[in-house]
Amino acid sequence: MKKTSYLNRRAVELEDDTLVVTLTEEGGHIASIRHKATGVDPMWAPTWPSIEPSEFNGEKYPGFGGSNEARLVAGMLGHMICLDLFGAPTPEEAAAGMPVHGEAATARYDVEASDGGVVLDTSLPLAEMRFTRKVRLASQGVVSICEAVENLSCTDRPIAWTQHVTLGKPFLEPGLTQFLLSAKSSRVIGAQFNEGLGLCVPDADFDWPHAPRRDSGEDDLSILTSEPHSGGMTAHQMDRARQHAYFVAWSPSSRILIGYVWRREDFPWLARWEENHLRSWAPWNGEGFALGLEFGVSPFVENRREIVQRATMFDTPTFRWLGARATYSAHYCAFVRAADALPSAVEWDGATNVTLRFEDSEEHSL
Repeated sequence: MKKTSYLNRRAVELEDDTLVVTLTEEGGHIASIRHKATGVDPMWAPTWPSIEPSEFNGEKYPGFGGSNEARLVAGMLGHMICLDLFGAPTPEEAAAGMPVHGEAATARYDVEASDGGVVLDTSLPLAEMRFTRKVRLASQGVVSICEAVENLSCTDRPIAWTQHVTLGKPFLEPGLTQFLLSAKSSRVIGAQFNEGLGLCVPDADFDWPHAPRRDSGEDDLSILTSEPHSGGMTAHQMDRARQHAYFVAWSPSSRILIGYVWRREDFPWLARWEENHLRSWAPWNGEGFALGLEFGVSPFVENRREIVQRATMFDTPTFRWLGARATYSAHYCAFVRAADALPSAVEWDGATNVTLRFEDSEEHSL
């Protein structure tokens, strides 16, 4: 572990022969996963200057907008954690100080080296929880991530818990970047999202990857759009026949892919969020270009009451109960490597060995 600075943020680095992984002290973001041989980093970085969440002040930094998510987007980078919300708080929670996506995405973390990796640990006083993330470089091109969520209160809690992985330029290229998900049953978010903007039919059900458009056509979500303006969110149930779920994104220009694999039991949903020069409000200002592949226990960004009232979608729960004084753990892997094509499937041994299968019948272990 090496202390460093990343986009003017306090951070630490992990490095081996293949990858450099950068994590921020505030927010605990996996901000960057850089492929050393090519210099390609698929992770998103904002068009605006990134600041530490602890430094945010609405009067000092009006450029982040006046909404309750301003502090979050001021420090948002790459892969952030959403806990114990995935979306906005209720009005009552907001009045009590709860931020968008929960406290973990803006908290200050204690950072320590451990077993060839790094441990990030923080307390969430409003939620009465503790969150720990351990990250280490495993086999070549594979990042092993172990998380634990501890309920410090004496009551059972309905929680959201989502890995908000966001990809950006130059890895993302309109009409070129390709995506693979272990998904089938899918739904478009309601019209309230993005102030009703977007190309897809709100609340429509479909099978991955063909989402129905308002103009009666279809969007093939397995290829990044070439539309000049688009955006929205779709929810995807991970294949219930598989023990492990995954996504892969591949850039035909750089010949680099990034993917994540996890236990479907831990995170049964993936929300695909697209922002393509659609949001005119600050700090996006019509310049945003990002794609989120956000896997977790909830299908959509909703407040706590909404996820409990929804309860299930496609016969799958939309939140997780965390018992009083209980701890829940999850382990998953990220991987970045060179490849000449998008794989057809991903296999994982549940530890650190990831195998990619391609249409030419070859398999490549990481």
